[in-house]
Amino acid sequence: MTIAGSDSGGGAGIQADLRTFAAHEVHGTCAITAVTAQSSVEVAAWVALAPEMVVKQMETVAADMPVAAAKTGMLANAEIVTAVAEAVRRLAFPHLVVDPVMVAKGGHRLLTPEAERAYLERLIPAASVLTPNIPEAEALLGVAIRGVDDMRKAARSLVSRGARAVVVKGGHLDGEEAIDIFDDGREAFELRAPRIATRHTHGTGCTFSAAICARLALGDPLVEAVRGAKAYLTEAVRGAYAVGRGHGPVDHLHPLRRRE
Repeated sequence: MTIAGSDSGGGAGIQADLRTFAAHEVHGTCAITAVTAQSSVEVAAWVALAPEMVVKQMETVAADMPVAAAKTGMLANAEIVTAVAEAVRRLAFPHLVVDPVMVAKGGHRLLTPEAERAYLERLIPAASVLTPNIPEAEALLGVAIRGVDDMRKAARSLVSRGARAVVVKGGHLDGEEAIDIFDDGREAFELRAPRIATRHTHGTGCTFSAAICARLALGDPLVEAVRGAKAYLTEAVRGAYAVGRGHGPVDHLHPLRRRE
């Protein structure tokens, strides 16, 4: 299940999540949290759904289908963050991947400032794994992250806030490799992949977290799920394509095409 916002441009949000689930051959369900008026260029506007409606979607699906794993994306405001955290605990989803979506690729905020505190107090302690990029980790912790050493410190600090594991994504740094940091409080290591020269990276964070979610649903241990998601995303970025005038999406369905 993806609990996230809808991207009318089709590059991120539940649209990216459901394509990623399909690529991993798992059935995807969704609880929509917000509707965005969005393209490859901008997020022109967004409207959040009532928290009760978000939770009702979760409950209705869970009453009929076993939810093997869930992920969150855009949660929009503190009320939805709190409602989702409570529902996840009550519905006892086996795994929860928390992607703390705060700012769109073009810089538009997708989360109210007061919701950041709700993340720290309510949702992060429920996370099997938290997957912030560098700006999101900076916002959650109130610190500057300038390099890989700072990413390591941020990951360990977020684990201390209650997440069972954290992946701080380093795509915003420069360098020939895209380096992420995994930390679960017991072990910490780098996830490295070649940096691919493309501007078409819309929805990479959604795609990565959705891939972890799908692999957890299939029964992968967390470390294997994270490593597999990194490899999947690298190939998706390699196949990214232009659509519209801005940042195009990654190629979510590349594993299915290779099987044809």
